[in-house]
Amino acid sequence: MQKLSLRAIISKIKSEETFHAVVEDYSFTIKINEYVPYVCGAVHDGHQFRKSLWDNCLHSEYDRWYEEDPETKNMVISHPILIAGCDSRFEYDLNRDPKNAVFDTAWGKQLWKTPLKETEKVKSLEKHANFYKVVHALIETIESKFGTCIVYDMHSYNWKRWDREVPLWNLGTSNIDNDRYGDLAETWRQALASIILPHDIKPTAKINDTFQGNGYFLKYITKNFKNTLVLATEIAKVYCDEYAQVNYPEVVASVERQLRNLIPQHASEFYQRFKP
Repeated sequence: MQKLSLRAIISKIKSEETFHAVVEDYSFTIKINEYVPYVCGAVHDGHQFRKSLWDNCLHSEYDRWYEEDPETKNMVISHPILIAGCDSRFEYDLNRDPKNAVFDTAWGKQLWKTPLKETEKVKSLEKHANFYKVVHALIETIESKFGTCIVYDMHSYNWKRWDREVPLWNLGTSNIDNDRYGDLAETWRQALASIILPHDIKPTAKINDTFQGNGYFLKYITKNFKNTLVLATEIAKVYCDEYAQVNYPEVVASVERQLRNLIPQHASEFYQRFKP
């Protein structure tokens, strides 16, 4: 892995170079081993929280971890194109629009002891903007090369906070073109439902059951690129103990192993259907 400037990363993408890099401020990573018509994203995988915010933050390190999506990057680590956030969504949320990306409150609790300084907000929003400059260059390059693209937008959610049975996988489709892509969303749901995990975890997958796919990552790409489908894919946090902050690496490994086959198979089906 290299450390590269934002400009260098964008230049490499536009030149269709392969590389693996962290941006120079360490806010996100990107890996391109090969240019293919699909991308994996893990925008909430990050847990870093810059030191200038520590003393002013009312939420504990555990509070932040609980609302992040740990291990989602590792679930898709083997795929040729992967972009992932390194910073906590409590610093700035990559899955919210710029006006709402820096929280004042988070999940019903005041986030800051004293109002955040404008200089801190500006620094966070600059990181947010830079991430989307790279996303734009990436999808633009892939659409130009292949005529179409599919993005697997990986997330997780806290299933124990629900007072009803919820699925292992939830696919949010309310902001995609369902007339055009609805059957591909259904085949992805079926693929997710086929995943068998350790510990007798029930293999269920539903569409718009717990979340509807309202994230900014999906909306930004959908708005700016007419031939790219983004599938907001959420796994219940069965791969960790939400309350003890313990990850279960054997479950993560099982997810990764099965997605290693299922994602390329589904992406190929998509490409054969929608290539020019």
